[in-house]
Amino acid sequence: MRDALLDWYARERRDLPWRRTSDPYAILVSEVMLQQTQVARVVPRFEAWLARWPDADALAAAPRADVVAGWVGLGYNTRAVRLREACRAVARDGWPRTAAGLRALPGIGPYTAAAVASFAFGEQVAAVDTNVRRVAGRLGRGTPEALLPAGRAHDWNQAMMELGATVCGARAARCGQCPVAAWCASRGRVVVPERAAPGTRERFEDSTRWVRGRIVAALAAGDGLPGGITDERLEPALAGLVRDGLVVLGTDGPRLA
Repeated sequence: MRDALLDWYARERRDLPWRRTSDPYAILVSEVMLQQTQVARVVPRFEAWLARWPDADALAAAPRADVVAGWVGLGYNTRAVRLREACRAVARDGWPRTAAGLRALPGIGPYTAAAVASFAFGEQVAAVDTNVRRVAGRLGRGTPEALLPAGRAHDWNQAMMELGATVCGARAARCGQCPVAAWCASRGRVVVPERAAPGTRERFEDSTRWVRGRIVAALAAGDGLPGGITDERLEPALAGLVRDGLVVLGTDGPRLA
């Protein structure tokens, strides 16, 4: 099973820029950007980011407002702040080379720490994201940690993520194209979660997160607060951005922190 998945990955993997490097900074940037953001959107932003801030020292020295402005459009702008804080710690103390050490960096969780440790430093540790957890659960052959082949963490972690992203999807399990279907306990019997009925799920444009994103984008462009949003929605979103340290209120109005 392991050989089949690794052989499939070697043949079918997507050519993504962060897979062509072992630079821990580039890998960390990619992992933070990929959190809840589609790969197609991340690729050009990742390349532009590294062109502007090519290493941890450069990002650590950048004004926080510039970093947040550079993140606009990727969503969850607090990720940019946490990424900069982690790079400030790296610039001061150097790169931890294990998942346990990386966990000590500001804002770095278990998955991101394991991903950087295995992809950049070769640590034999399972990087368990949503895709990996789903694939392992459907296979029914043990935990992600138990499935990890000795000495192959780098390729195995990538292969499991690739399988979950392109074949064994949350809502479309293409068992006929799966390289490990012969070993899978769920082959042909994958239960796909039901989608919420139309009209029962909040539209993104109606969410506070959407308003927060519009405020940050407008301030980054130097336009002040965005128009066309009622005070009832604008004020709590702005208060949340101030509370999170992304925006400060000055005498001339709000600005990025």
